[in-house]
Amino acid sequence: MQSLKGKTAIITGAGKGLGKEMANALAAEGVNLGLIARTAQDLESVAAEIKQNHPDISVTYATADVGNMTEVQAAVTKIRGELKTIDILVNNAGILKVGSVVELPVEDWEQVFRINVLGTYYMVHEVLPLIMQQGKGDIINVASTAGLKGAAKMSAYGASKAAVINFTEALMQEVRKSNIRVTTVNPSTIATEMTMNANFTDGNAEKVLQPEDLAFLVVNNLKLPQRAFVKEVGLWSTNP
Repeated sequence: MQSLKGKTAIITGAGKGLGKEMANALAAEGVNLGLIARTAQDLESVAAEIKQNHPDISVTYATADVGNMTEVQAAVTKIRGELKTIDILVNNAGILKVGSVVELPVEDWEQVFRINVLGTYYMVHEVLPLIMQQGKGDIINVASTAGLKGAAKMSAYGASKAAVINFTEALMQEVRKSNIRVTTVNPSTIATEMTMNANFTDGNAEKVLQPEDLAFLVVNNLKLPQRAFVKEVGLWSTNP
């Protein structure tokens, strides 16, 4: 397993939930961090916690709606200016809207695709050239098992995650011979604010995956020898 110490990672959706947990897990490995989310207060809190627990690493952040290309460009420019290099990109930011095809407002459908799909694309578009200049790196796109099979009232979210899965596969095929590893991660339900607000855990958050489970998977995938990578991985609860 290779060491991650001294590498630099950008994580989107880093203000809470999965993004926050992945940031803490990577910080524990000595990874310098650039955090992106929409809420400055959340980012300030996460950055302060990480700096307190891991004073030897560099942490910076930028507020941005990943569904807005101009904000993405500004955020990446700020983070790169402070951290100088980007070795790892974790596209984690996403939103969930539940409702039937007819009932779910058009604006909600558009927002889901703008953040989940275009947000992933915008981040890759801005960060990939920087990684390619360095000659190696990692991109991890967090999709979902919802993107593998359609489900009632999940059409917007499921279709967006299916698009992320397909996009990530295409990206992997484009850059793997450039020594850049691209991985799709498909978790089932994880106990986060998003899923609990949607009542996916039936009031029992302990029966589904926890954020630290995904963080463990991501960190250990990154620690594989550079010659190897996981193309796509599903993470499921044993007691749904």
